[in-house]
Formats: sequence, structure tokens, C-alpha cells
Amino acid sequence: MSEGGCLCGAIRIRSSGEIKNRVICHCSDCRKITGSTYSTNIVVDADGFSVTKGTPKEYSKKADSGETVTSHFCGDCGSTLWRTTKTFGNTKVIRVGVMDGTSAIEDAKPAVELFVSERISWVPGIDGAGQKELQS
Repeated sequence: MSEGGCLCGAIRIRSSGEIKNRVICHCSDCRKITGSTYSTNIVVDADGFSVTKGTPKEYSKKADSGETVTSHFCGDCGSTLWRTTKTFGNTKVIRVGVMDGTSAIEDAKPAVELFVSERISWVPGIDGAGQKELQS
């Protein structure tokens, strides 16, 4: 079981299921949300996921893929904790950096990179990770 939360501690999450995928996303939305060159995510089954403290806010928009993506974030500190979209089915796409400790990050070596044509030129690809253009 993995637990995590936002920067200020108002929102806490737990994931008891197995990680279905490990994904880096280079899309412009992920760059804006993270304030970085890409997002690092774990994809988990929604049935094993729960919010254990607080009530996150939501923001939905049409993503680069054409699908609606909903971000779930803390209304106090602004940390995005996870995203949902039909593209990934009944899952939660958790921002791995919100998980407690370093083991979740160490275990999150990406299996796939998305929107690779949008990858910043000085960011190298991840050895062994699949390279995909869209979230399909």
C-alpha cells in the first residue's frame, strides 16, 4: 500500500492496488501543471484508490489528446495529486512526486513516454521506455 498527499497536508491519498503502468508525459498540459519539462506518473486501478483526508478540487479541460482530462488538486496549496481521463479507463494517474518517501519514485521508472514529439530537445528519452505520440 502506498500513501501520499499534497504539500500542505490537507489532502491525503492511498493506493492499495498494483501499479498498472509507469508513464512520463511530455504534453504541454503536464508541463504547465508540474511547472517542469514533463510529468512522472503511476497509473493505478481506481478500485484500490481512496482519498483518506480532505476534499480535493477538480479542474477539467480538453487535453492535447482530444479527451477531457480532470485534474484533482488541493485547493489550499495547489498540488495536483492525480488526473483521470477516459483514455486510461477506470484508473487514477497519480503524480508520483506526491507519494510519501522515495520508494514510490524509485519504483516508478517509466515504461512509456507519451507525446514524445513535444519532449524538450535537451531532455533525453528514458532507456527501455516505449515511445508514444498520443495517449491512445
